[in-house]
Parts: sequence; C-alpha cells; structure tokens
Amino acid sequence: MPAKKKVQPKKDVKKTTKKAVKKTTEKKIKTYDPLRGMKDVLPKHESYWLDVSRISRSVASAYGYKYMQTPVLEPAQLFIRSIGKATDVISKEMYVFEDRDGKKVAMRPEFTAGIARAYISNGMHSLPQPVKVWYEGPVFRHDRPQAGRYRQFNQFGCETLGDRDPVIDAELIVVAYNTLKDIGLETLVYINSIGSEEDRQNYIVELVGYLRSKRAYLSEESRKRINKNPLRILDSKNEQDKEVVQDAPQILDWLSQDSKDYFMKVLEYLDELHIPYVLTPTLVRGLDYYSDTVFELYLDKDGEEDGSQNALCAGGRYDGLVEQIGGRPTAAAGFSMGIERVILALKEKAQQHQGKEKKEKQPHLFFAQLGEQGRRRALFLMEELRREGITLGANLSKGSLKAQLELADKQHATHTVILGQKEVQDGTVIIRDMSSGIQEIVDQKKIGKKLKKILEA
Repeated sequence: MPAKKKVQPKKDVKKTTKKAVKKTTEKKIKTYDPLRGMKDVLPKHESYWLDVSRISRSVASAYGYKYMQTPVLEPAQLFIRSIGKATDVISKEMYVFEDRDGKKVAMRPEFTAGIARAYISNGMHSLPQPVKVWYEGPVFRHDRPQAGRYRQFNQFGCETLGDRDPVIDAELIVVAYNTLKDIGLETLVYINSIGSEEDRQNYIVELVGYLRSKRAYLSEESRKRINKNPLRILDSKNEQDKEVVQDAPQILDWLSQDSKDYFMKVLEYLDELHIPYVLTPTLVRGLDYYSDTVFELYLDKDGEEDGSQNALCAGGRYDGLVEQIGGRPTAAAGFSMGIERVILALKEKAQQHQGKEKKEKQPHLFFAQLGEQGRRRALFLMEELRREGITLGANLSKGSLKAQLELADKQHATHTVILGQKEVQDGTVIIRDMSSGIQEIVDQKKIGKKLKKILEA
C-alpha cells in the first residue's frame, strides 16, 4: 500500500500576517550622526556663541570696520594660487570637487583669498582707501579632528586693503587683542617679520643649507618639506624638529633695512599701546601670501609664554596677494580668529575658576499663561514687550501653571509674569518674585515700565 501523505496543518494566515507586521515595526530605523569633524551647536551653548559674536562685531565696528561676506564656494584655483600648492591647506586639507558644470570648485578653507577676490571683482579699489572690513562664518578643512579643531569651523576676522603703513599692522593687532580681552581672555601676541619676497628668498637659501646638514635629526614630515616649504619647519610642533630649529639661522638677520625699519615701527606702536608681545623668530605662518609682519595670539597663562596650544587668533601683512590673483598692486593686512578655540578657552577658564562650566545665561523674566484667552493675550503682550526691548522666556504650548513655573525656575527666571482668564478680563497681570514668592498685580498698560525697573535693579 502506498505510504500515507502527511497532512500539514493549515497556517493561521492572520497570525502570520500579524507576526510579519510586528517584525517590520520592530525593525530599527537607522539614525545618523554628524560627519567626522563636524559639530552641532546646541541651545545650551548659546551664550558662548552669541557673546563672542556680539563682542567681536562691536569691537570691529568701533575701529571703523564694515561687514562683508563672501560665498562658501569659490573657484579652487583661487586658493591654490594664493595659499600655495606646497602648503598643508592645499595639499592635504582643502575640500575640492567638480560641480555639475564641470568646474573645479572648493569650499573655502579661509577667508582672506575670498576677500581679496571680492575686492577685485567689485572694483573696491575705487573706494576711499584703505577699505576696512570684518567677516564671520564657516570655513572647511579636511584636517585631523582634535580639541578646538574641526573640519567645519568658524572664523571671525578683519582685513584692511589699500594702504601700507606700520600703524595698520599695529591697529589690527590691537583689534584682535582687545576683542579677546573684552570676551574675557588675556593673551600674549607672538610676533615676527618675514620681510619682503626678496628677503625671504635670500634667507631660504641659508635655511635650506642648514636644514640639509641636520636632515638626519629632522622628523620624516620635515625632511619632505626641506625643498617644498622649508619655512614651515620653523614652527613644527614636533619635539625632534624643535631641537634642530633652535640653532637655525634667524630670518630677522636677513631682513633688508627697509623691512627692519617697518617692523620696528610696528613694535613701537605696540609699546605705546602697552600691548604685551613676544618676539618669535620661528613664527612664519603657514600660507604663502604673507609678507613682513606676522603674528599669533595665545592665552597668557599668568604671564608665562605658552605656544604649545593652538593659536586663538593669527594674521599678518599680505601686500602681494591682490596682484597675484589678477588685481592691481594693493597693500593689505588682516587677521582671523577661531571661534571654536575661543569658546573652548572660555569653558576651560570657567572650569578652572568655578570648578564647573560657566552657567548659561537665561532670561531673567518668564511669561506664564492660563486658558485660551490668556494664551492669545500673552502673544499680544509679549510682542508689545519685545518692541520695547524686553525679552521673556515662555512655553505657550503648556497649559499647566505648575509646569510653567517649574520651567521658569529651571531657566533661573527671577520674576514670572502670570496671565489667566481673570487677568485678561481685568486688564492686569500678576508679577511673581520667584525667590520670595511675593506677587504684585500690575495694569497691563504699565507692565513694560514695571519690568524695566526689575531688569535695571
């Protein structure tokens, strides 16, 4: 007899479908993190970012600098030609790609070349000279991420184009120094002169001869730089290189008399203004367009020199740049400040002095409302107060007074304005002192005057 076939039990279609749906629902959705070297700026860091920006703009404006902005994308050749092929920025770090038109473009690795290009493109040589501008925004370098150094970072800076005078170099250093001082950071100015193009060429011949004689003692990276960019070896952070550089010929000994006289005048202005500086013969800056005065600003740690950390600010003179990228001969100088590095220094200072991070600044006033009528009236009153220059914290989506008062407390509000349906009908508000709990009824027409008194107290 043929073997009986086993009858498979019928599957429960509904059960199977539910399992499939459940499995699909439980499937984890991929989340995304920022790209390496890119950072989010969060609301809890708001006060640092806004304070640094506000103070920087205020100081620049006080010295007569005007706002200017250039595109994030520029022709790649602009930076290659101005910064130099042998520099790390061009050879290793610049973001370069072809757009859909087949043009080779770059995300700006720094501002100065773009400012010089805009000076030419917009015929700014016809304006009264010098042209003094400030800028602020993101720049991009495919650098090795580390503390205070990111692949997208932000710079604030000032440039003066159209005149050559030692007082301009000194003024830029003063602006940079006072900006950092007003922000809350005491700094030292590290300064040097790299002379004219002719001065540097004469010096490089001497320097290369010395470095070749010490080749065996240099790091591998510096050996590669001997023929390509020997000046960069002078400010190498490698301890092995530092020992060799100590006995290297100094560029100050190779400056022409004109270059020496120019540099001495810059220093005399700094002396007159009591700006603390350190003569640093190994300071050369990393970009090819610099000439004459170069400088960097570092934290002044109780008067001790400390050039080991990243510079907060750096700049110098670049008289040949505008002509190099197609413009007429134009003297120029400027500086840029790394905003992330400045904020990092501020946080470290707060930790040292207080044992914890600086408390974020929050609104001193909070507006709490109850009911639909209260919410509508609150919107109107807050707009009126805003026009009077009074800012209040609020969360209009919350209906519970208890929840709003808890939020006001978390935001360190000193006083809370309370508006319920009764107050709407009476044309009043309640102002509560958050520390004592004392409440005062105030006419809505007089609320601005009352809050201003509170803020000024």
